[in-house]
Amino acid sequence: MTRRITVRVPATTANLGSGFDCVGMAFDWYDELTVEVLDEPGLEVAVTGEGAHQVPRGERHLVVQSIRTGLAAFGGEAPGLRLTAHNTIPHSRGLGSSAAAIAAGLTLAWGISRPGEPIDRSAITYLAHEAEGHPDNAGAAVWGGAILAWARDGKVSLVQLPLPEGFRAVAFVPDFESKTDDARAVLPDSVTRADAVNQAIAAAVLPLALTKRPDLLFDATFDRLHQQYRAPMMPPSYDLMLRLRSAGVPAAISGAGPTVIAVGLDEQLAGVDSVDATGFAVRHMRPSGGVELS
Repeated sequence: MTRRITVRVPATTANLGSGFDCVGMAFDWYDELTVEVLDEPGLEVAVTGEGAHQVPRGERHLVVQSIRTGLAAFGGEAPGLRLTAHNTIPHSRGLGSSAAAIAAGLTLAWGISRPGEPIDRSAITYLAHEAEGHPDNAGAAVWGGAILAWARDGKVSLVQLPLPEGFRAVAFVPDFESKTDDARAVLPDSVTRADAVNQAIAAAVLPLALTKRPDLLFDATFDRLHQQYRAPMMPPSYDLMLRLRSAGVPAAISGAGPTVIAVGLDEQLAGVDSVDATGFAVRHMRPSGGVELS
């Protein structure tokens, strides 16, 4: 008998400037994927939407790999699989498309292995971090909202950060891509003491700014660890980010870029419309919940 399971998984941003590799946030922008478990061996993959012309259709598909990982971890079996994915999250733009694929695959595996049981989000977060290497995007995709996450000694720790009512974001998405590995490769092994101190101050303030003091978001999204070094890879994005910040908007490069993201309440985002964003697709977003299974 064919079993059908569907997940919806959100786009995410990481870093938010100073929260490098540890702060993530999920938004109301989703990929939807359905898997059918077949009695006969075999694999079928159908993809529509973003990345449909790029992603593999076999075992190398990231969602399929994640389903296999999850089945092994959760004790499930699936003789045959038919995966249908409709993607709306842009690929290689710093909006967590890889984390979404991994979280979706692991959650589908949970649905196959433990039908009717509530999602074990902690287990999925750990496996997603193991696969992706960064707990910020993975944690936000699984849990939703804003999160502070870190990994140490084989354990992933995560704190959810309750955002104030009215919190929103604006994404500025260019038509060019940036690979995470390439963006990480340009980062230096050391920074100046002044940059380290300024980054520590901003990162310490960021959770407070996200939860209780949004008026501090501009200072809290200041970064000296990664964005300036990645600027030559994405000049239009870096320039737009600087112009937004010049207008008083808390703006940062989203993840590894090249999308630019601005966050806050209406008063923090008041200057967005005054900045020319020609060449970027603009999307207004709200924080969302994490991956959903049905």
